[in-house]
Amino acid sequence: MQRIELICFGKLRESFWRDAVAEYTKRLSAYCKLTVTELAEEPLPMKPSQKEIEKALEAEAEAALKYINRGKSYVFALCVEGKQMPSEAFAQRLEQIATMGEGDVVFLIGSSYGLSPRLKALADARISFSQMTFPHQMMRVILTEQLYRAYTIIEGKTYHK
Repeated sequence: MQRIELICFGKLRESFWRDAVAEYTKRLSAYCKLTVTELAEEPLPMKPSQKEIEKALEAEAEAALKYINRGKSYVFALCVEGKQMPSEAFAQRLEQIATMGEGDVVFLIGSSYGLSPRLKALADARISFSQMTFPHQMMRVILTEQLYRAYTIIEGKTYHK
């Protein structure tokens, strides 16, 4: 069974986000072992300077790197400049990773200011779900839904129409 880890900055504060992720996590349990690692966002002032943002992103990168096993994980960085793909192509990529023995899959969801350049550079792939910007809490729901959709595509289920 494929192992998927979401490394996210910040917690799901509202119950409706937690409920949505819990529902897709439950559905995904038939297809993969999903774990979520929530890391603290670095605190920033209301109007941070670019230097303060860069420092915070670098500190977040240090925290995330402790959870990434580079030799055994295929890493996706979710970022606006990443490649967009249809759900079918996403499913195909997950299946290729599983069948080629490329290891566990890690998804990085950044904080309010995204991911550090260092995390983006270490990723095996950068993906974007839209040119629009979403709150990272919502992105976690979208990602878990797309993971579920991908596995139903792989299994030929009717969820994906």
